[in-house]
Amino acid sequence: MVVLKGIPSVLSPELLYALAKMGHGDELVLADANFPSSSVCACGPKEIRADGLRIPQLLGAILKLMPLDTYVPSPAAVMDLVDSDKQKGLAVPVWDTYSQLLKQAGSQSPLEKVERFAFYERAKKAFAVVATGETALYGNLILKKGVIPAELLQ
Repeated sequence: MVVLKGIPSVLSPELLYALAKMGHGDELVLADANFPSSSVCACGPKEIRADGLRIPQLLGAILKLMPLDTYVPSPAAVMDLVDSDKQKGLAVPVWDTYSQLLKQAGSQSPLEKVERFAFYERAKKAFAVVATGETALYGNLILKKGVIPAELLQ
């Protein structure tokens, strides 16, 4: 737990450091409990453990600190359902939660849906992967970091 004023306690020092080091366009993966985080991170991204934490809890805290990219159609992406789950009509209620949190943070863009294997490939190029305890199916989320306007840096 971080004991600093204004820093959400669910953000570990390791995650805060990664957020601070990320630059414009870098991506952060918030991975659910089923995501192959360690395998993906063997290809380059830093693995950050946040076992026991759910993604909405982390997302709300991250969005208080990290600006989202406004130069892309969508600064947030989820793993799209595979065809068999689409045919079953599988609902993914956690996506609505993500959309609400993103909207509260000022993003008006819809979630981008990325095919499963394309999502894995994109995750391999991310700055970091946060392995969470999220149990919702299709709970994975990629965030693209934006910029802080110059007038807010002074």
